[in-house]
Amino acid sequence: MKPRIIYMGTPEFAVAPLKKLTEEGFEIAAVVTVPDKPSGRGLKLSESAVKKHALEQGMEILQPVSLKDETFLEKLASYNADLFIVVAFRMLPKAVWSMPKMGTFNLHASLLPQYRGAAPINWAVINGEKESGVTTFLIDEQIDTGNILLQKSCPISEDETVGTLYDKLMNMGAGLVVETVRGLSDGTLQPKPQALFIREETEIKPAPKITKELCHICWERSAEEILRLIRGLSPYPGTFSHISNGTRQIELKIYGAEMENGAADGGTGSIISDNKNYLKVRCGHGVLKLTQIQAAGKKRMATREFLAGFRDIDSYKFE
Repeated sequence: MKPRIIYMGTPEFAVAPLKKLTEEGFEIAAVVTVPDKPSGRGLKLSESAVKKHALEQGMEILQPVSLKDETFLEKLASYNADLFIVVAFRMLPKAVWSMPKMGTFNLHASLLPQYRGAAPINWAVINGEKESGVTTFLIDEQIDTGNILLQKSCPISEDETVGTLYDKLMNMGAGLVVETVRGLSDGTLQPKPQALFIREETEIKPAPKITKELCHICWERSAEEILRLIRGLSPYPGTFSHISNGTRQIELKIYGAEMENGAADGGTGSIISDNKNYLKVRCGHGVLKLTQIQAAGKKRMATREFLAGFRDIDSYKFE
């Protein structure tokens, strides 16, 4: 017998599993997502990606301001759901995750116990990992520490960005959610403590929220480290830096770069350019060739396009 499901999620990452569940014939009693938020210059209310999809499918939607609100909890209980599924949502109070008889499981975009936290996809790329994946686990009172249900891994390519890895894991995660529901329904899936997935020599790496400070490039670091940071934050939120010629300062977002072979003379942050085709930056160790740039108030563009509208870039320096 297929379980009656309450689905909780917010961004695009959470839409793919919801689609997959309905395609496979599972009953979604209701969808829980965040309240609409004002956005843009006109502060028009914007809906989450999950809400937009749920509306298209005619699903019942709940948007509580507080997950501890008694009215919300009573409404949630009234569905008599067997299972709650959480994908990229909020931390749930025990009154919520302990409600269904089959429990509540979460889809996390890492191979737990590695990269617990808010930004696992970003940090896997930033840290230069060779492998990532998705995990389903039962929610408990801590963050991302519950017993593991299923995992699936995928390689991280050398030119991977957070955007490309996000898409891979989103599609992989959709299939894993369906597989998890089936395993819980037929009783073939046995939860395993995360301690069983930890080797003595393994360093457990966290995945904290991405801050503005992290996005600011420090050119004293090696070209390899900076390149991983750029890829781990592209296309969103993007790394940034400032260039200055002593009288004028401009903020640039950097979305793409390549390693340059060999060393180059000159100070850290200094620019090498023919003012037409290429823009290279000296790092603490090595040189980076920038390929995708966005000046403040402008659109994102290839370096050659950027240089066509910028004079004497080689008189500037990255700060």
